[in-house]
Amino acid sequence: CHQCGDSQAKPTSCPSCHAEDKLAAVGPGVERLAEETAELFPQARIVTLSSDMFGTARALKEQIKEIAEGAADIIIGTQLVAKGHNFPKLTLVGVIDADLGLHGSDLRAAERTFQLMRQVAGRAGRADKPGVALLQTHQPEHPVITSILSGDEEEFWDAEAQARQDAAAPPFGRMVGIIISASNPEAAFDFGTRLAQNAHPLLAIGAQVFGPASAPIARIRGRHRVRLLIKCDKTAPVQAAIRQWLQAFAPKGDLRLAVDIDPQSFL
Repeated sequence: CHQCGDSQAKPTSCPSCHAEDKLAAVGPGVERLAEETAELFPQARIVTLSSDMFGTARALKEQIKEIAEGAADIIIGTQLVAKGHNFPKLTLVGVIDADLGLHGSDLRAAERTFQLMRQVAGRAGRADKPGVALLQTHQPEHPVITSILSGDEEEFWDAEAQARQDAAAPPFGRMVGIIISASNPEAAFDFGTRLAQNAHPLLAIGAQVFGPASAPIARIRGRHRVRLLIKCDKTAPVQAAIRQWLQAFAPKGDLRLAVDIDPQSFL
């Protein structure tokens, strides 16, 4: 795992039914997609684009330049492919698991997925050749997907704004993320519980406190992460209340506490 550094040996038997030699690697990783593509199109020049595969930014830039000049028939890449690169000969774009980014705890998941899909779809047919974009999705009725297909950007923004307003979520309300980290997960949870049970300054301004719970990214570099979320009215004096709240709770030992008001990421 790139985040927590954990590693496990490949099991020889299924941990559920204990069948041996029946496990198969699955998933739409770029390397697996490249293998399958090579089998289907053996004559094609296939290039894989991923920041993990290039040692320097210069090497990556050179590869992108070669692709733009026509050195590849098929490009397989991560989100990196969508980031502002111009491939004038590109006429077909396919997005595997286009709705994968919609799953999770990030408030802005739909917004970010929509922006990414719009960027990716825009890669095809940017010069004098018409292009086609194909999206693989398990949620074809989702506003992100329907808006991309119809080309009606306002449809998505209207639906997203209404959902945020119904939930009193930003920009119609305020949220604060509290991340507690420690080498011992119990210490992090205990500290988070104490904070949640003694949040009187926050309750006094009408705020709600959720948690503690494991953060979506629960461990980074050996440190366990626990999260609390605070939700309040847009006009509530939340910064002053948080300051008053935390004055009585100085983290001790290797406990660390981070406060993120109006966070851009909830991970």
